[in-house]
Amino acid sequence: MAKAKTFYECSTCGDQTPKWAGRCSGCGHWNTLVETVGGGDAPGETGRSGDSPVRGVAATPAAEVGDQGFEPVPTGIGELDRVLGGGMVPGSVTLLGGEPGVGKSTLLVQVAAARAIQGSKVLYVSAEESANQVSARLERLGGEPENLWLGSEPTTGRILSDIRELEPELVVIDSIQTVYDPLLASAPGSVTQVRHCAHELSRAAKALGFALVLVGQVTKDGSLAGPRVLEHLVDTVISFEGDREMGLRMLRAVKHRYGATGELGVLEMTGRGLIEVGDPSSLLLADRRTEVAGSAITVSVEGRRALVVELQALVTTQTAPSPRRSAQGMDQSRLAMLLAVLDRRAGVKASGLDVYASVIGGIRISETGVDLALCCAVASSVSDNPIASNVVIVGEVGLAGEVRGVPWVDRRLSEAARLGFTTAIVPAGSLTTDPPLKVVPVATLAGAVEALGLSESASPQPLLSAAV
Repeated sequence: MAKAKTFYECSTCGDQTPKWAGRCSGCGHWNTLVETVGGGDAPGETGRSGDSPVRGVAATPAAEVGDQGFEPVPTGIGELDRVLGGGMVPGSVTLLGGEPGVGKSTLLVQVAAARAIQGSKVLYVSAEESANQVSARLERLGGEPENLWLGSEPTTGRILSDIRELEPELVVIDSIQTVYDPLLASAPGSVTQVRHCAHELSRAAKALGFALVLVGQVTKDGSLAGPRVLEHLVDTVISFEGDREMGLRMLRAVKHRYGATGELGVLEMTGRGLIEVGDPSSLLLADRRTEVAGSAITVSVEGRRALVVELQALVTTQTAPSPRRSAQGMDQSRLAMLLAVLDRRAGVKASGLDVYASVIGGIRISETGVDLALCCAVASSVSDNPIASNVVIVGEVGLAGEVRGVPWVDRRLSEAARLGFTTAIVPAGSLTTDPPLKVVPVATLAGAVEALGLSESASPQPLLSAAV
């Protein structure tokens, strides 16, 4: 019998090393190497590759392989179906990640109940909570359907046995970090356990044709915890975002083998669970205060959905040896770059001051089409002049101070007009025929600041005056 060996494995990327080190050489993270026992007669060890028996299904000509069984099945949650392109495909493996307390379990309990009500047999395995706790949540959210089965044993053997016995159409594992195989020497939650258990469950999903959902934990920087091979193993990776102190929750597909990844689902957490938000733009602007300096309205496009959001900026006197930069809901390095462009190209001296910027509503925006609105919000705070409440601002800003075009201008303007905005600041190269509101084209950042009357020498155009 071969003797098991001890090595160190990174809990972030899975890289292995015979000696402990403070920093992983594979991903560069600190203090992520954990001691692991493997090798010898551990499960899956077969020695030389030439000694491995021939298993599995032989290769098949591409012309003989059909696409049957790849029609998505609706989950019962419309916003989740939007992100998934219609629903979950039988045999697919989905990884749902999010911060603790954001509502992952609540969402999946609702999905499991909805699918069971539709007539599908569902197995919900809660390795973090007892079956009684899940049952209490079901009662609070509307009752327990007959086709829903609850499991609380976190071993792969028990889970696979239940799957073979029940033959479910949907299996939910909450969460994959707590599932373990007793035959492995590693502790539950280790890289070896997570990788092995996810692989076994994924193989069962592909072989038996049921949709599998795995819940994953996230690290402090918001990325999925566990080995990176876990993200490559699954078909879909969904990020569940939102501020726990606020009601809004966002669903985004980071990876999706069965469709596009640009869609955004918006939900609201209530006492009766998560409900769909049909008009997120109106909800995001519900508590907006007009005639306040430092506020700008823009339109962001996520997939096919246009969102009208408010950006706020506050510029104050520097209180530390180096100016502070605080960005909520946006890239902080992008904010620093735009402040430098404002200083050099538009004469707005904010780079030496403390700047706080935020996307209102707890959502996160990564597209560059909101650059111009953010710059105008900063300029408004510096000059203490509010931007007119009927103006929406769209455009990307380059390092030379030019305002570049953005995609889906028609969709952005139509959404702004629907909410009552009458004027739009847009890039000069993005003019459209027959726009639904008054369009003011600008070619440079300085021109936009001048048009809005946010510089010392500027006199705002009558149409853009805050008094309108």
